[in-house]
Amino acid sequence: MRLQDKVCIITGGAAGIGKATAEKFAAEGAKVVICDVNEEAGKALAEQLGNDASFWKVNVVNRQEVQVWIDEVAAKYGRIDVLINNAGITRDSQFVKFKQGEVVGQMGEDAFDAVIAVNLKGVFNCTQAVVPYMIKQGGGAIVSASSVVGLYGNFGQTNYAATKFAVIGMTKTWARELGKYQIRVNAVAPGFILTEMVQKMPENVLAGMASNTPLKRLGKPEEVANVYAWLASDEASYIHGAVISVDGGIVLGT
Repeated sequence: MRLQDKVCIITGGAAGIGKATAEKFAAEGAKVVICDVNEEAGKALAEQLGNDASFWKVNVVNRQEVQVWIDEVAAKYGRIDVLINNAGITRDSQFVKFKQGEVVGQMGEDAFDAVIAVNLKGVFNCTQAVVPYMIKQGGGAIVSASSVVGLYGNFGQTNYAATKFAVIGMTKTWARELGKYQIRVNAVAPGFILTEMVQKMPENVLAGMASNTPLKRLGKPEEVANVYAWLASDEASYIHGAVISVDGGIVLGT
């Protein structure tokens, strides 16, 4: 098994791509540490996974809370081999909506700040807390969730796109800074993935998303989890500073 006995932290691990990743990592022999704000779902998943899996309820925006959590994980398992920065939210709205010569709506500051806090500061907080442990133990792997929106932007997602572009920037910067410590840093850019949240969208919207994808279907959470697992494993030992799209080809030509 590719991740046998590796201690692997997954933020936002209670549902969607995070849940699929936790299940994949457990199947590959990892000791999975799930972090999420959904305590009920997170605890249930950790119990289901077995193999010394555990759950912590953590708000990744709170730096002190993150540090306490990471210190507790290190104390419990003795090391941290992999960090998957998967936690994220959306608060979509048009940047400025103009109709008949008047501004009729715009993205609120609260919506902008909320997405920046979770999707960007959360990645910063978790990575900064984990890195010293990885340096001391002689290496590790960090994989962060960007998005195809972080490659080409998207209507109504100024805040989300900003964070996903920024995750790519941080990934490439950290790859330059941390490579000398044998810490590999990469990112994954999912396209339209059929998570629980996406499944609630109207059928015509889902059909449109599929038709815009060269493979003519939406992705499965497991297909993103497979790439996370590969990047976390020794099979990807010379992959560093990369951004891998898992998108059915939607970014072709952009």
